[in-house]
Parts: sequence; C-alpha cells; structure tokens
Amino acid sequence: MSEALTRDEKRKHRVRLMKKMIVVLTAAFIIIPTIVMLILLNRISDLESQIDDLSTLVKESSTSEMIQQERNESSLPKTEEQKNEELQIGILPNEEIFQGRKVYLTFDDGPSENTNKILDILKQYDVKATFFVVGKTDKNSVAVYKRIVNEGHTLGMHSYSHDYGEIYSSLENYVLDLKRLEDYLFQVTGVRPKYVRFPGGSSNKVSKVDMKELTAYLNDNGYVYYDWNLSSKDADYSYLSSDRIVENCMSQIEDYSKEVIILMHDANDKKSTVDALQRMILEINDLEDTKILPITDDTVPIQHIK
Repeated sequence: MSEALTRDEKRKHRVRLMKKMIVVLTAAFIIIPTIVMLILLNRISDLESQIDDLSTLVKESSTSEMIQQERNESSLPKTEEQKNEELQIGILPNEEIFQGRKVYLTFDDGPSENTNKILDILKQYDVKATFFVVGKTDKNSVAVYKRIVNEGHTLGMHSYSHDYGEIYSSLENYVLDLKRLEDYLFQVTGVRPKYVRFPGGSSNKVSKVDMKELTAYLNDNGYVYYDWNLSSKDADYSYLSSDRIVENCMSQIEDYSKEVIILMHDANDKKSTVDALQRMILEINDLEDTKILPITDDTVPIQHIK
C-alpha cells in the first residue's frame, strides 16, 4: 500500500512539473515575441527619426546649393535671350542709361480693385511702378499679383498680415510673416521678391523691436528695404482729394535732383489716389530731364534708418 502511494505521488509530481513546464513555455512563447516586437518597434522609430533628419539635411543642402547657384548665375553677364526671359517673369532691366531725375511711383497695401484701375492707367501711359503688397488669397488678388509681374512692374513685399502688433512684437514674428509672404508670392507668380517696405516705414514708432535689428536682418539676408522721401499723404487722412494728392506730390518733386520715391496707397478706400494718378503722370512727364521708373537693383534706396 505504501509503495502504491509513493508511485501515485510520483505520478502526481510529474504531472505538476509538466503543467509548470507547459505554463512556462506558453508564457515564454507569448512574452519573448512581445519583447522582440517592442525592441523592433523602438528600432524602427529610431530609424524613421534618422531618415527625417537626413531628409532635412538634404533639403537644406539643396536649398543652399540653389541659392548659391542663383548668386553665381546672377553675377554672370546675361545674354539677350536671358534678358527677354527675365522681362517675361517681371525682372526689370537696369536703369544705368538714364542719368536724370528718377521718379518712383510706389503703392502700399494692395492688391485691391483699385490696383487694377491703377494698372490700367499705368498701361495706358506705358509707365512702370512698384507695388509693395500684402498677403491675400482671393481670386482677384491672385490675378493682380500675376498682372503686376506680367506687365513689367516691380513686385515688392509689405507684409503678409499687415498686423503691426503681431509683426513688430519680435524679430522672429517679423521674419515668419515676411517669409510667409515671400513663399506665397513665389508660389503664385514664380517670382521671389527681394524688395521690402516696412509697414509704417523703417522709422515707425510702434515696433517693440529695435528697427535696426530688423533692418540688419534684411541686409544680412539679401533683401533691400525702401522707405520714401516724398509722401502723397493719401494715408494720413480718412479722405484726401485727388487735387491735394497731386499738389502734395508735384509741389515737392523739383526739390530733388536725383531719386524721388513717392509713397502712395492702393487699398480699397483709396479711390482719390486712382483719380490723381493720371494727372501726376502727365505733369511728371512734362518735367525736364525726369523719368518715371520702377524700383530695380540699380535704384538707390531711400532709407529712414541708416
């Protein structure tokens, strides 16, 4: 009897061992693949991060090479074919032939329906101007951006948002706003503008950032900013008659012997500026040794902050 009990206990012991082994093996089959899977997922995540870093480096390198290539190409003499191509995308020829008084008609705050009316007048008199635009995405504005470029005028940047409190709150915010406008205009027109006018001018009194810090950024990054030395004063009042606008401009032009950069505005509420433009063009054209030109690389910048 005792021997039978011993055998039975041994059998039960073996069964318990087998159950334990089955449990251990089952756990192993579950746990080990899970651990391996977690390790592989972590490794995949690391690899994806490395790929993203490499992609960013490649893009930055490519962009840097493109910028350098553009700079190298811009230093080479242009063929007649290249000059013709540039005219088609709105890059204007140099002004070095004319040495008299140069008058630059510049318009801020567009595009708007008034911009189209201004472009019609400029086209009628074969005059080129400069437009410092803001960022607008409506169908009319997109068409105006393209028209400015296609008709040979100079496309400049004012700001995307024209929100003084936002863009002048920090250097970073100003740069973000400017780059947003630059990229958008390039997307719409194929032209990457480099001429800038600060909202309120470089001498504005609202910026929380030292304007010298902003002008230094522009100077260090290939932009040129333009203020003005003659204001039409069309933005100083809610309404200014076309007669006053013409008088404000024409009474001062002859005080200058070289560059005259006139500040005007082409926002929706500037109808009197449109009404004044034809008379201004006619009277400027009647001045001796004077020519209306768009801003180009050869334009001497008028800057309130030196």
